[in-house]
Amino acid sequence: MSKLVIVGSCAFDAIETPFGKTDKIIGGASPYIGLAAAQFDNVDPAIVAVVGDDFPQEYLDFLAERGINTDGIEVVKGGKTFFWSGKYHNDMNSRDTLATELNVLADFSPKVPASHKEAPIVMLGNLQPQVQLSVIEQMDVKPKLVILDTMNFWMDIALDELKTTLKKVDVITINDEEARQLSGEYSLVTAAKKIHEMGPKYVVIKKGEHGALIFEGDKMFFAPALPLSDVFDPTGAGDTFAGGFAGYIAQAGDTSFETMKTALIYGSCLASFTVEKFGTERLQSVTPEEIKERLHQFKQLVQFDININD
Repeated sequence: MSKLVIVGSCAFDAIETPFGKTDKIIGGASPYIGLAAAQFDNVDPAIVAVVGDDFPQEYLDFLAERGINTDGIEVVKGGKTFFWSGKYHNDMNSRDTLATELNVLADFSPKVPASHKEAPIVMLGNLQPQVQLSVIEQMDVKPKLVILDTMNFWMDIALDELKTTLKKVDVITINDEEARQLSGEYSLVTAAKKIHEMGPKYVVIKKGEHGALIFEGDKMFFAPALPLSDVFDPTGAGDTFAGGFAGYIAQAGDTSFETMKTALIYGSCLASFTVEKFGTERLQSVTPEEIKERLHQFKQLVQFDININD
């Protein structure tokens, strides 16, 4: 089994879209990443997160039943779990945040379980850069691959700390707007080159419903997003993408650019399931057969024959 450390928020979400709304459901980056990574048979994912004692034991049991190690999820007695509420607009690409309550996440000090301190792959979900760095420093053996997700908020308030952490990172995953902000460049090709210089060998730029790009030096690859007839809730799609990406690499045991290309497709594939229902509901029920069929759809989407005369 290939061990994978996943660090990120574990939360309650309350979501409203044009198709309905939910009460408090399980959310945060780490459950999405973990459930996606757990789709790979020989991967042993461990979540490192913090919740309050208002977080139901049944949620923790549910994660464990899916093959996710929960030893690194700290339960703070008397504490309240991180809560986020949002309402999506009709285009499903934009949303309004209605509430953000950090609660126990405000003082989160991650503790990597002893069983995973030699894990070859580390997936750092979107958190404070200093917190992400503390996880890297806890590993007993230098990981083969450290993947970091971040956002414009940290670029606004903790850019120096983010740049320090990026020096220890192999892969960064950000969206196109964030890539432009971090690099100061409009062209995503030029932006990726600037970000390479900050430390990461690989730069993954997510473009939502328009797919994702990966860059290594002068090499690049594009993975499309699958056009879907039903999109109910985009929450967690980016985290699911990251989990599928990291999970495939952990299963492959290889960190070459060719492996990254396939990992990008797996990430996009799993993210396409997440948006079909609210929260993690679709990820909970997806089957290996459904994943295989959807991978065939991705292949058909981009496969073509062409004769090019020299």
